[in-house]
Formats: sequence, C-alpha cells, structure tokens
Amino acid sequence: MSTATFNSNIVSSFIEDSPTAAAARPLAAVTGAELQAPLIQGGHVRYANLDYGASAPALTVVSAYLNEVLPYYASVHRGAGFASQISTSVYENSRNIVREFVGGRADDSVIFTRNTTDSLNLLAGCLPHLDGQFAGEVLYLDIEHHANLLPWQGVPHRSVVAESTLAGTVGKIEAELAQGGISLLAVTGASNVTGEILPIARLASLAHQYGARIVVDAAQLAPHRRVNIAEADVDYIVFSGHKLYAPFGAGVIVGRADWLDAGVPHLAGGGAVREARLDSVSWATGPARHEGGSPNVLGAATLARATQVLAGLDEDAWHAHEAGIRSYLVEGLEAIDGVTVHRIFSDSEDTIGVVNFSVEGFDAGLVAAYLAAEHGVGLRDGRFCAHPLLKRLGLPSGSLRASFGVGSRLEDATRLLAGIQELKRNGLGWDYVVDEGRWVPANDHRTYPEWAPNTPGTAGAAPCTVD
Repeated sequence: MSTATFNSNIVSSFIEDSPTAAAARPLAAVTGAELQAPLIQGGHVRYANLDYGASAPALTVVSAYLNEVLPYYASVHRGAGFASQISTSVYENSRNIVREFVGGRADDSVIFTRNTTDSLNLLAGCLPHLDGQFAGEVLYLDIEHHANLLPWQGVPHRSVVAESTLAGTVGKIEAELAQGGISLLAVTGASNVTGEILPIARLASLAHQYGARIVVDAAQLAPHRRVNIAEADVDYIVFSGHKLYAPFGAGVIVGRADWLDAGVPHLAGGGAVREARLDSVSWATGPARHEGGSPNVLGAATLARATQVLAGLDEDAWHAHEAGIRSYLVEGLEAIDGVTVHRIFSDSEDTIGVVNFSVEGFDAGLVAAYLAAEHGVGLRDGRFCAHPLLKRLGLPSGSLRASFGVGSRLEDATRLLAGIQELKRNGLGWDYVVDEGRWVPANDHRTYPEWAPNTPGTAGAAPCTVD
C-alpha cells in the first residue's frame, strides 16, 4: 500500500533544480536502506528514516568491516594470542585514524568512551585545580544538549542565554569571558534541535584571548562537516559513533593531554593503573588513565572506519546532497498552512541536515506516531534533551525534528511532506492513545520480527514531561 502523494508545485521545481537533483539519491550506502515498515492500515512501505540525529544507520562499508574484524575479536593490550594481538593493533590504530579525521595535533590524546555524554563527563573530572580549588568556571550556552549542560552543573559554572542572533550571542560570550575567571568554554558545534552551526573558530579565538580553553560538542556536527581542530585552534572535541554511521555507540574525546593526564581517572579499574595496592594506587597517564576495564574494541574500530569513509567524501557533493534535501523540506513545510519551522538565530547561514518544526493543533508526539504508523516515516519528537532551549523557543511540550544524512534521499522528505499535508487535509486515519507517556496506535495489530520481543516500543521510555 502506498502512502499519500505530496502534491505541492514545489516538487517539480526542486527536482529540476540541479543542487536538489544531487539529493535524489543517497550519497553513500547504509545498512537497512530498503527496510520495509508495516503500516497500521495494512501493507508495507520502505522505511523513510528521518531520525539520523538520534542514531544514524551504519554505512554498509562499516558493516562489512565489522564482519571482517569480528572473527579476530578478543581482549586487548595484555593478550599474547594471535587474536588479541590483532584486536590490540586495530584498537590502538583507531586512535590514529580518529585523530587524523579531526585534524588533531600530534600530541593530542585520543580517549574512547561510551558516548559523547561520557566524554564530556570525563572532561568535567579533568578541570584544572589550584591550591585544592577549581582554577576557573565553565561557561556554556542555554541552547546546549543536556550532555553539554548537566556535567558542568557539578562544577563552578556560568551560563549565557543566547541572543536571537549569532552575532549577539558571540558578543555575550565575549563579555562573559572578558570578566575573567573562565577556564573552559563549552559549546555545541551544531544545535541538535535546529541544526544551526556555531562559529567555533571564532569562539576558540575568543576563549584563548581571555585565557580559557574550549571544548566542542560535535556529536551533531561531525557527521555533517569536516572539523580540523588544529586549524580552528580547538582544545577538545567530542562525538559519538552512533551518530557517525557506526554501530555500538562508542564515543571519543580528542584534545590536549595535560588536563587529561592530571584529571581524576574516569573509570577506576583494571588497565587504568601503573600499580595497585590494597589501600592506594598509582594511576597511568595517557588514554589508559580513563579507559578502565575492557574497552569497546569493535565500537572504536567501526567508529574509526566510519571516519575514513566520511573523510573520503567529496565535500562539495556531500554538502550539496544535504543542502538539497534540507532546502526542499524547509520550503515544503513552510508551504503548508499551520506548520512552523523553528530556528534559534535570525542570522544563521549554515545548517546541517536537521529541520525542527511543529504542526498547529497537533501534539508533536501524536504527529510522530501518525507519520510512523500511517506513512512509514520515522522522526523524532519531544524536547530533544535540550529543555532550556525548547522553553525559550516557546515549545515547552516539544516539537518535531527531521534529520538526515548521507544515506537519505529526496523521497524521504517527500514522504514526510505528504504525510503532513494529508494530516492537515483529512486528519488522523487511525485512533491513537497514550501509553507509557507516548502516543501509539490503538489496537495495533502489527507484529515484530520473530527474533524480536513483541512488546510496546515505548516500554521504559521516560515521558519527559516534567522539568
């Protein structure tokens, strides 16, 4: 059964437009690209994955690499066996690959973590001290993802409410830095809510001008833009494999070693020590200091392989593919009565493959459930772990986010637009109820694959409705 057709006149004009023609096809192959999703009204349709910003599908090249490496999977660093030696080589070489991907300096430390949140929490434990006290405060914006907000609330900190323009926001950051007492500026590279990119090189220059360092949360930026931290003079960068087309969710922090070598070991355990005694310990330096326990070897390996694939993309084609889908989607949404596309800054010029919007008269969660059940379109709804930002945007109950990447195609955006247009024209085609704080189809008869437990997909999910 096919889903609704998007009938706006912009379809033909966009397809004829050369930049958007490049977006008609995926830029790179991803695993699951032809996944069939069951529709609540019966039949199946190709799943239109517009939730790359949460977790991107694995590149097929990365999936193949995983299968190649998997037979050699073993414990690393202290194993004398052949498989252990191979695994250790793969794991340690992954540091070099990731360092090269971000343009890291030769002496930058590369530490693998569980995810971006873990990386930022690790850095929070490495802030410098002077005479037993923190040597300065952490400065951050109110637009940050919780990963780059909550770790700093446990240390001396200062927050800045972003202005309605990027220029004004940069000015406010400089004013705070000029007051002194800041040791670290923590900023996102691109908003996970709206996709707007911040001027990280400019912010790095300002931080250093006033004696601070800078960490960039590149969880959203790295899958869409090449970042060279040496050229931008960024001290630390963090991102995650699960958003960078790699499975297993490994994260990484790359940056200056002095703070990391002197900081509190992130995970106290085996591998993080030089010598352990019954009542004391001598900690290691370097990445081992923070990688206690058995590391996520395959997560690090696939993350590194994914960076190699992205590094090999033609940047012009990469950006044209993404910009074509985004401009088509934004113009299509803005052409539908009652749909609002949200942004933070009126003067932002560069954005990644993220579009945030709301549909007048409909709860965001209900729209997401409807698009999934009746059109096979997957996107994100809620407050995106950015509660202060959603509140300042006037969206305390949440909004909708469509996000896409190298495996996306123009048809995905067309399917989304068709679904919203049909919703506005005809309303819901099925009854929906709230279950565990989430909207779901009533009397859902669809089944999961036989190997998957057939339980509600929202089981255990936090409703995220109370501050």
